[in-house]
Amino acid sequence: MPELAATLAWGRRYVMVRPDHFRIDYAINPYMDLDHQPDQGLAMAQWVDLVSTVERLGGTVEVVPPRDDAPDMVYAMNLGLGLVRPDGAGHVVMSHMRYAERRMEILTAQPWFERSGRSTSYVGRDGVGAHLEAGDVFAWGDALVAGFGPRTEELALKHLATDLGVRVRGVRITHPAMYHLDLAFCPLDERHALVAPGAFDAASAAALLELVPEPLVLTDHEALSTFCANSIVVGRTVVMPAGSPTRVMSQLAEWDFEVVEVDVSEFHKGGGSIRCLTNPVDLTLGRDVPLVDGGQVLLPALD
Repeated sequence: MPELAATLAWGRRYVMVRPDHFRIDYAINPYMDLDHQPDQGLAMAQWVDLVSTVERLGGTVEVVPPRDDAPDMVYAMNLGLGLVRPDGAGHVVMSHMRYAERRMEILTAQPWFERSGRSTSYVGRDGVGAHLEAGDVFAWGDALVAGFGPRTEELALKHLATDLGVRVRGVRITHPAMYHLDLAFCPLDERHALVAPGAFDAASAAALLELVPEPLVLTDHEALSTFCANSIVVGRTVVMPAGSPTRVMSQLAEWDFEVVEVDVSEFHKGGGSIRCLTNPVDLTLGRDVPLVDGGQVLLPALD
């Protein structure tokens, strides 16, 4: 049997937001339909099940209080990029949402992160400066991989690299229904990741596939119909949306991952799934992302 790739060191501490006020008040992505409202009781039950699953697998969950005027706040992944600095101090780069409909979330999340003992920073705020949404940023290899285009702006990558002192590899997202990186890319361990190349322009898709030694390549249909790339990994367990493709789950089993499916279908109505609901805050600078003097941004060459 081939030797297992090193398990991800991060992905065991999460921040989530209760869905007390989850509803569809506007349409800022292709999935949202004001005439197709979530069942609030079922959504709460699904959210509680997801929390219980993460905790059963050995993860921890902190809960940010929701706002009644922020129906999308339940998608906690986009509150900010949670990090642990080399000295062990927690830090969050707060998101600067592209759409004004979500910006009020940060007014509650930022002071909550500060009260929890984490420092915070911004690349832009209150509609001024570069837009950054944390669902577009993952650690991979020697860098942060950051999607830009629909939600995050290219300029935000430069701010991230400089402020954190890390290398940032940018990939351009072009598919309107995979508007965040977390709908098309999911790191699994140090060699494997789920990748939906159809989310990106040709140069970015090629660059991302080259970065991952053993990618599990998703078709557009697999990614869009099941949200399977919007999964999380706790150790060697992949927590996936219920109904994920059999082919994908079989390949994960061959790579010695356990797969646990959780039904979060009510949240698909708002355009998010398991990863969108869970924000990892244990990514450690210098361990999971090497430090680079002055920071560096790398973009794929245009065709």
